[in-house]
Amino acid sequence: MIQLITPSSYGEFSETLVGMHRLRHRVFKLRMAWEVQACGDLEVDHFDALHPDYLIQVGENGQVQGAVRLLPTLGSTMLRDTFPALLESQPAPSSPLIWESSRFAIDVAADAPKGDHGITRAAYELFAGMVEFGLSRQLTDIVTVTDVRMERILRRAGWPLRRVGNPSAIGNTLAVAGYLEISRETLASLRKAGGLSTPVLWTPVIFAAA
Repeated sequence: MIQLITPSSYGEFSETLVGMHRLRHRVFKLRMAWEVQACGDLEVDHFDALHPDYLIQVGENGQVQGAVRLLPTLGSTMLRDTFPALLESQPAPSSPLIWESSRFAIDVAADAPKGDHGITRAAYELFAGMVEFGLSRQLTDIVTVTDVRMERILRRAGWPLRRVGNPSAIGNTLAVAGYLEISRETLASLRKAGGLSTPVLWTPVIFAAA
């Protein structure tokens, strides 16, 4: 299950958000050794203060096992403000039809179920959730900064990255920026490859007290 957590539901799902920040610390700080900000066992940066939407994948045991952060490109984004070199002098995306994804992370067991091309079903679910999110907001694309390893995974999954420019070394990562298409055809392809028969995105409904 993929939970969509918007700013209005942060308080209701505070424990899930803490689990997401712990996941990001495990993946980015400990496993990948990126130079990211940490507060104890949580990975948090200033983009988390911009009230993003989050897609958070919760496993059958109730633990957070995957997540991605989504921000509109009309405001501050990682590509524009942190990694402008990857634009190669091109203007940063700024459109209501394009959002930015960042901090995509998955932490599942080595023997977790897999879809086509040896990619975990958890990854396909999170990819599909991103496309479902985009379709619900009538987006044309999601722009992202990722590494070339993830770019290869996206290509194998059938969701190829349209590069903005050439890869560039950032810290210990060969990073690349690009666009991911949002379309019903893309969603159908990801669902088929991941063995997904139904929508994956679950949107919480918060009832205010009278």
